Amino acid sequence: MLLSSLGTSIANVGLPTLAQAFAASFQEVQWVVLAYLLAITTLIVSVGRLGDIMGRRRLLLAGIFLFTAASVLCGAAPTLRLLIAARAAQGLGAAIMMALTMAFVGETVPKDKTGSAMGLLGTMSAIGTALGPSLGGVLIGGFGWPAIFLINVPLGILTLLLAHRFLPADHPAAKTDRTRFDHAGTLLLALTLAAYALAVTAGRGSFGALNMALLSAAVIGAGLFALAETKAASPLVRLAMFRNPVLSAGFAMSALVTTVVMATLVVGPFYLSGALGLDAARVGLVMSSGPVVAALTGVPAGRIVDRFGAHCMTIVGLTGMVVGSTVLSLLPARFGIPGYIVPLVVITAGYALFQAANNTAVMTNIRPDQRGVVSGMLNLSRNLGLITGASVMGTVFAFGSATNDITTAHLEAVAAGMRITFAVAAALIVVAIAISLEACRRTWPDRELAP
Repeated sequence: MLLSSLGTSIANVGLPTLAQAFAASFQEVQWVVLAYLLAITTLIVSVGRLGDIMGRRRLLLAGIFLFTAASVLCGAAPTLRLLIAARAAQGLGAAIMMALTMAFVGETVPKDKTGSAMGLLGTMSAIGTALGPSLGGVLIGGFGWPAIFLINVPLGILTLLLAHRFLPADHPAAKTDRTRFDHAGTLLLALTLAAYALAVTAGRGSFGALNMALLSAAVIGAGLFALAETKAASPLVRLAMFRNPVLSAGFAMSALVTTVVMATLVVGPFYLSGALGLDAARVGLVMSSGPVVAALTGVPAGRIVDRFGAHCMTIVGLTGMVVGSTVLSLLPARFGIPGYIVPLVVITAGYALFQAANNTAVMTNIRPDQRGVVSGMLNLSRNLGLITGASVMGTVFAFGSATNDITTAHLEAVAAGMRITFAVAAALIVVAIAISLEACRRTWPDRELAP
């Protein structure tokens, strides 16, 4: 989990260096990041299902090996196109690692410790995200851009050895179960997700004819995928899964919440530099407070979930996020850095608690042969939220700032954009709370949810 998160965040800091090294534009080098994210987003459900069929340990070892080998290719790539292709392969390895790591929790951890395990995974993800920019900067300064990819090689080898030594052997499955894989559904889902991801990322914030065509293709693809799954003998995603209120609510809430989390990453740098006048170093320092808090609160949040229950802690975590977002939408800029950091810490701590609780609720009490695909769906909802948040919340911020070029906007305009963005963020979390309460009502219809 740490390696796949590090692979996402460490490449961002290297984009300016890569643009110089390959004499390429920003639009071209950003595919170094986008290829990795697209590979994860389009394939994570499929690899989760493949793990359910062929054995999770075997596929996870193959995924770690692929991630490590692709890291070597990234560091040795002589052209930008080969680097982008290697990053896509690295993303496939990361998708396997993300989906099956979470699936292994249900297989190896007792139910009363699931929250702690999910909290630990959240901590590892946060550490990887927080470590990427600082470690990447040091490596580029000392050894050049290949080092940000080659650092994964010794870490990948160590992870491979540990996984081979300690992960439990796969349970033998019947031959009929091992051969059924939904190839048509896999292809349709991958194409649909790729179309959606490109629709919300292409155009650098503008929404033109290409974006509309891609979004239309995604909608059509989703319909074809649903139709294919109803006719498949062994579907990639069993649509009946969405009749389970805990699963459907968990996926929806994860997408909404990560949309809000991405708002802090998209809006934060512009607000800190444009409205508060911070230089790049201090912007990075303030922005790192979020991942640091997530890393520190992940394990305690998991233990709290084990102690008080996943459903209750889901509401508590979401409530914390509403409070933090509301404060940011109302707080004047004169409160300065503390006025931004304090609500950001509340949002991040709430997110850590929500993530541990939601992951525990979703991954508990599901069929063993569905753990991989459910884990993949949970990770997919998170990734779709991040991609959507980068596009939609960025658009909301630009609209609230009433300017076409946010880099030259006046400080009052930037502050106004930030307030409107987090007002929308608070509304999204309120929707997530409503979804959670409705799921509780459907799960326990005889239980009173209010006095």
